[in-house]
Amino acid sequence: MKELENATALVTGGAGFVGGNLVRRLLELNAASVHVVDNLLSAERVNVPADRRVRFTHGSIANDAVLDGLRDEYDFIFHLSTYHGNQSSIHDPISDHENNLLTTLKLFEKAKDFKRIKKIVYSGAGCAVAEKTFDQAHATLEDAPISLRMDSPYSISKIVGEFYAVYYFDRHRLPTVRARFQNVYGPGEILGAGRWRGTPATVWRNVTPTFIYKSLKGLPLPVEGEGQASRDFIFVQDIVTGLIHCAIYGQPGDVYNLASGVETSVRELAETINNLTGNQGGIEFRPWRDWDHSGRRFGSVEKAKREIKFEAQTALADGLQRTIQWTRENMELIESCIHQHDDKMKVVSS
Repeated sequence: MKELENATALVTGGAGFVGGNLVRRLLELNAASVHVVDNLLSAERVNVPADRRVRFTHGSIANDAVLDGLRDEYDFIFHLSTYHGNQSSIHDPISDHENNLLTTLKLFEKAKDFKRIKKIVYSGAGCAVAEKTFDQAHATLEDAPISLRMDSPYSISKIVGEFYAVYYFDRHRLPTVRARFQNVYGPGEILGAGRWRGTPATVWRNVTPTFIYKSLKGLPLPVEGEGQASRDFIFVQDIVTGLIHCAIYGQPGDVYNLASGVETSVRELAETINNLTGNQGGIEFRPWRDWDHSGRRFGSVEKAKREIKFEAQTALADGLQRTIQWTRENMELIESCIHQHDDKMKVVSS
């Protein structure tokens, strides 16, 4: 990846799970400097590497003072800041708008006059375009029809962010490339990271780290319905590779799925994790989530493979094993982040 040697990069949301892994990869590829901007709403400062080439700004990219400090000095911008995730956005749509969409609009408006920038990679969401079905799923293509019926403000914000990416490319030639994520998992995702956001999803944020933590504790894994819902699980190191390929090979104005292309049921995920950890706690079946109509989905990988030379390399069992090992090694950090929300969790549960 010679294009990243001595390059300068801005990573918004760079203290987050994906962002932290991306920053470390950029440093391994000999980037000259990486500027991380993160308000630590759903992230921890420990995720930012202690490296002389890294500059950290604590604040939202939507903050005018932070924006005023940005200069036309970046070769690449990776826009990963987000309001984490569906359930938090349902609880507080205004915060989702401020942290998930306004961030995108203000960053694009600031960057539209930059001359040095080669690519600005926007992190989209596969859930915003996937067909709402509990029947047989088909691989979601990049040009799949978009429904007006969205399951959450998060999905709305993510797809409108794509609209702005296309608009700013068409109108201002801002070289935006949209990277459409599937369900990312892997080392570095800290349960309970950041500040309280009003619901237990602040702690139990994504299915994979939640299952791994509970499985290591010998607890039953909570599965909605009968676990028939399916997702496309992609390892974080593969996502990072995909982001870099979007930056180097992506066509400005275009969109690429970053997916494994493999459909895995949530029940299968739970059973696999329990088998890998030796958990005897089994599965606890719960009612369907009333807001989630995206029962089965996975992404098409053909366009990304053909046009940006990206193909996920990590099999699910291998990625889960690596994530389980990381969780074991970082249990003290994870539990300190979980327990910082204990008082608020008690109030919600009472």
